[in-house]
Amino acid sequence: MEPTTLKTRKQRELEQREELFLSIARRHFIAEGYFGLNMDKIALEAEYSKGTIYQHFRNKEDVLVALSVQTMEKRKALFSRGVQFAGYSRQKIQAIGLADVLFAQLYPEHHRVEQVIRSASIRDRTDPDKHNLLRQCEQSCMQTVSGVVELAIKDGDLTLPPERTPQDLTFGLWSIAVGASLIVSSGTQLQSLGVTDPQEAVNHNFDMLLDGYQWRPLSHEFDYRASEQLILKIVFAAEIDCLQARKLSYEHQEPI
Repeated sequence: MEPTTLKTRKQRELEQREELFLSIARRHFIAEGYFGLNMDKIALEAEYSKGTIYQHFRNKEDVLVALSVQTMEKRKALFSRGVQFAGYSRQKIQAIGLADVLFAQLYPEHHRVEQVIRSASIRDRTDPDKHNLLRQCEQSCMQTVSGVVELAIKDGDLTLPPERTPQDLTFGLWSIAVGASLIVSSGTQLQSLGVTDPQEAVNHNFDMLLDGYQWRPLSHEFDYRASEQLILKIVFAAEIDCLQARKLSYEHQEPI
């Protein structure tokens, strides 16, 4: 058994200070967007010199990448919990999908940050090492999904056509989830387009995709809506409580 590596006091202080900077940056980004975020504001609110901020981040683009990495780590943790659900392989995929929905609700700024840092002009100004860390987090999430696809094949729940790979199906699932999140977070008036319940529409498209691949149990063979409630209760009760508490907090805020 390998010995546990304990962090020094200085390492802990640096991490706490960086967490403070990122917390402030997140609030400014949510309120004012990319152009409203700057190192002076972070330094002023944190009560540190701007030079101290630059010891952690060389520019605000690096701050945004660090914010994205921070939330991607949380998404990865949610995915890891979802895949542990004791059920059919398709229920595990459902659990990961629910994890992604909860992630988007808990961290609504994440997709806005990603849209900014994926711009070539912004990406060129960021630390390559930080970007590599972000890619590793994203790849880890996709590998979790691919792992469930491979499990379904092994268990006989799924047989892919010869020309398709587990990664192809993973990409299909990922593109639906990310595309839906980006559209919803963009503020598009979906009701005017005839979409009254975006999440139900996404669930239906997932079912059609997985049924098309004959991933069993098929949607008409199993009650996936009851399964959804069970997964939320067993796996993600803490996240549901957090969202409910946040909603109550908003409802009880004094009007300005």
